[in-house]
Amino acid sequence: MSLFEIGMLVCFGFAWPTAIYKSVKSKSIEGKSLLFIYVVMTGYVFGIIHKFVFSLDFVVILYIINLLMVFTDLLLYYRNKKLTIK
Repeated sequence: MSLFEIGMLVCFGFAWPTAIYKSVKSKSIEGKSLLFIYVVMTGYVFGIIHKFVFSLDFVVILYIINLLMVFTDLLLYYRNKKLTIK
């Protein structure tokens, strides 16, 4: 367990609710990058795998929470894209 790893995950963890809120309010995909969302999700998945394979500790919970928030933003991206097409 690393305090720096925890700090990074907590900082990112505070950023995602803001992104989700903006996605809900704007109902737009403007300013969103689908590639970025998938890359970030992939990074969290790799972090989770690393935790399970090499050093399982409570920090894996932070990875999972962050992954779920990014996944929520991904779902909102597709919802907003569908709303924009109409």
